[in-house]
This record gives sequence, structure tokens and C-alpha cells, in this order.
Amino acid sequence: MTADNTPASNETTVLEVDGLCVEFSMRGKQVPVLSDVSFNIDHGRTVAIVGESGCGKSMTALAVMRLIPSPPGRISSGKILFKGENLIEVSERRIREVRGRDISMIFQEPMTSLNPVYTIGDQIAETIKRHQAGSAASVRQQVLDLLRLVQIPAPERRISEYPHQLSGGMRQRVMIAIALACEPALLIADEPTTALDVTVQAQIFDLLKDIQAKRGTSLILITHDFGVVAELADRVVVMYAGRKIEEGTVEQVINDPRHPYTRGLLRCMPEIKLDPVLAAEPLAEIPGTVPDLLRQSKGCSFAPRCPSVTAKCIEMPPMVQLGEQRSARCWLAHEPAATAE
Repeated sequence: MTADNTPASNETTVLEVDGLCVEFSMRGKQVPVLSDVSFNIDHGRTVAIVGESGCGKSMTALAVMRLIPSPPGRISSGKILFKGENLIEVSERRIREVRGRDISMIFQEPMTSLNPVYTIGDQIAETIKRHQAGSAASVRQQVLDLLRLVQIPAPERRISEYPHQLSGGMRQRVMIAIALACEPALLIADEPTTALDVTVQAQIFDLLKDIQAKRGTSLILITHDFGVVAELADRVVVMYAGRKIEEGTVEQVINDPRHPYTRGLLRCMPEIKLDPVLAAEPLAEIPGTVPDLLRQSKGCSFAPRCPSVTAKCIEMPPMVQLGEQRSARCWLAHEPAATAE
């Protein structure tokens, strides 16, 4: 323990999520929303959490931030160790100190996340004032520095503008500035380029990479797009129906996916095809929908949609270790993609 009674931290591991389970009270039943989710993120690294809508990506991020709405939700078991400190066990006062200062989150929709009646300067300054002492002049200077950091032009003018006066890309940059205001060790980006055009998306990705290189910030990237994963991430956690179903480096997961769901997601990626015959082919899709959590069976959650389903799939497969920090939750995980189907 350190002098302030905070547990000593590991020098490389910033966050360790171990056996995280979240449940919600729905229709008189306790429904598991996250089940046994585990992953680590090291200093300066990016972990992408991938999956369709409803797979538990954002819920995992909210759990890390201790923002699960209660009631009806609660973290039922597991550990969330931030620099050695279990955030599940700390007081509400302590977690408010951590949020915004040590761990920050970029939310999906900047137009709905930003307050329309306050200037962007006031909204960035609010985070600084909450966690740091300083004069009004020093806070204003920090806000201007942050606007420059996220590459907003004419920051002296923009600081007094309101969200509706900015473009979608500018608003997203403001959200990033708010998240970076206190130089957090961990940044969570929840679909940071939703509703932005391709050019602006590329600019936001370049900005995140530049900030990470300058500050050594660790990043959790939540997305459904493997193109974004290939651009930004070091490691990938694939989720389905509230469970981690595959994990590995970007190269491992993209080049040799071991879960049928991961292979399905990769096939859904649109590609630029020069051959007009190939270009005319319909885009692949995963049949069916994400299961209703109220009606989940005891077996593999993906079995009703899986092209490789076997008789064994009536039982939940274990997480199979395929090497150091490489795993997949599938009875066929040891078989490469070419032979698994």
C-alpha cells in the first residue's frame, strides 16, 4: 500500500477486468447482461471491444466507469482493478474522483452529450474545475490549450460558441477535449465516429493516435467496425450476448479468427473490389439477430446463427486458451478457420 492507502499499481497494466458480471432486474427476474468478462490493458496500448449492437460493449465501459444505472442494474461479481485499486469496492466519493481525472469516456453522440445552453468553453472548464485548483485565467488557458490539442481552429473564438454552432466533427473534438481535460491514464472511446463522414472519421482517428503518442494514454475503443480496429488497436476483445468470445492481437484475430461469430463479422466488412463481377455480389451477413437476454439457453448463445454448429453446442463452451493472451469460446477453437467450416 502507498502512503495514501491506495494499492500500489503495476507499472505496465493500467486496467484489469476480471470475471465481471452485471445483471439487471427485468420482469421480476435477475437477468445477466455481462457474464465473466475479463481483459487487461497496458500503459499506452489500445484494446478494441467489438461486436454487434446489444452484445455488451457499452455496458462493459459503463461498468468500468461505475455508471451502471441502479436500480435496475448492478455489478454482481468480479473485479475492476485500476492501477491495482478495485473500483467495484471504492466509495461513491472515490469513484467520482476517478471519473474524469483518471478515467474518462468519449460518448457516442456529441449533440446529445453536450449541453446546448452552455458554451463549449464552459463545458470543458467544468471538468478542470471539478478536479483541479486554479484561477479563472489559468482554467481558460487550459481550455484554449485543449482546443488547440484537438485541432479546433480559432480557439479564442470557438471557446465562446455553443454546440449548435459547430459541425459534427468539431463537436466530437470538443467531447475528446473534455475527456482529456485532466490528462487521464485511461480513455474510453464509445463509437467515437458515429454519424461522421469518412473524411472526418479519419481525422478523429489520426487525432486519437497523435494524442496517445504524446501522452501515453491507454485507450479502450468500442466499435462494431473491424476497419477501425485495424487502424487503431493493438488487441481485440470480441463480445457476443454479454460474453467475451474471442481475444487476441489485431493480427491474430483478423488473420486467423477462431470463433464463427468473429469470422462472420469479418465477412460483413465492405471491401473495394476492382473486379466488376465481385463488386456485384451481395455483401455477406450474419443471419438472425442477437439473442433476447430474457430467453437465453444454457448452451452457446451463437448456436442458432452459427454455420458450424455441432451437437456439443447445447452446452456452453469454455474459454479455450490458444496461447499467451489468445483465446476463444468455441468447441472448435483449436481448428483454424479453413478447417472449422
